[in-house]
Amino acid sequence: MFHLRAVHHRFFVAVPAFVAFLWFGSLLAMLLTWLISGRPKYVSQEGSIAYISDVGASFLKPLFVVACCITGVGFLLSLVLERLLRHRGRLAPEMRRREHVFGVLSVIGAFIAMLGLALLSGFDTQHYASLHRVFLLVFMIGVALSAIFTVAEYRWIAQDYQHMRKLRRAYIAKATIAGILVALAIAFAVTLFYAPNVGAVIEWTIAFGFTLYLLTFCYDLRMTKDTRQFPTVEKEAANSQGGQDGQSRVAEKGGNQV
Repeated sequence: MFHLRAVHHRFFVAVPAFVAFLWFGSLLAMLLTWLISGRPKYVSQEGSIAYISDVGASFLKPLFVVACCITGVGFLLSLVLERLLRHRGRLAPEMRRREHVFGVLSVIGAFIAMLGLALLSGFDTQHYASLHRVFLLVFMIGVALSAIFTVAEYRWIAQDYQHMRKLRRAYIAKATIAGILVALAIAFAVTLFYAPNVGAVIEWTIAFGFTLYLLTFCYDLRMTKDTRQFPTVEKEAANSQGGQDGQSRVAEKGGNQV
């Protein structure tokens, strides 16, 4: 097994970048196919605007399934990489147990999202309408939980490494994008039953917006470029004295990393 401390940062950044590119490209291909084909009304379609699921249940189902499966795995892998790199010292390590717990919970949320995304693509809306909606809900809940725990983890870590402004920018970006997507998801849940056309537009917006959330992991993992070995942190000081000593020691040893 290769040593994470010796791997170039571009390898880590390439994982979420590739997933984001694949997801965006697949969605764009599906949308353009529907538009260029004259906006046909699919069997499962209710309004005049096709949902992603409607297009994904057509002859483009193989593309939809592959894109969803790879995106789900890539999303999970990005979070697992972040956990491993933080543990190995390539990223700022946690100073308290709560940050570690939040990190683990974010990975669990991503795993739930991965399963939901893969299953909703296989159980298409044309043949398994009820199951498709259940797995869509599972995917959305998984992403939301993962985002909440990731933002919470970064928020606490940023407090301990106040000299690293990149950490603060990372969780603010994640919180902003995730907050918008969650708000849109709530609106989607309402319009899905009462305004199908509006719901379709919101669904496409959420899906394309998820690309931005995936790209935030490129920024996170790019922070491995700053150092091959993060300075050692005395966790005992942080745990016993509320993190104040820990912050000062990190600032001392971290130098001028930003």
